[in-house]
Amino acid sequence: MKKFIVIYHANNDAMKFMATSTPEQRKEGMEGWMVWAQKCGSKLVDMGAPLMGGQVLTPDGKSQNSTKGVNGFSILQAENMEEAKSLLKHHPHLVWNAGCSIEVHETMPLPGM
Repeated sequence: MKKFIVIYHANNDAMKFMATSTPEQRKEGMEGWMVWAQKCGSKLVDMGAPLMGGQVLTPDGKSQNSTKGVNGFSILQAENMEEAKSLLKHHPHLVWNAGCSIEVHETMPLPGM
């Protein structure tokens, strides 16, 4: 099986909503994620976690705030990209807000490892 990194993106409106939501709203929002996780079963290697405060580092040692809108990650295992994408079909992140998207990348084995 191959591993895939899933990166969740959200625009500023979605992030503002999340920052001001109540604990009850956050709990309700997680219910869809739990259903998705059960659907994936053992193919969900790591549910991941929310991300915030991303920094872009440059070779000259400077850094600045990321503008990529990355707000979380998960790790899946699947036979190929098509299967990974099928596991993400109807993902709750995609219906949370119109400004949300999901990016998925296949991990490549390191030479000699």
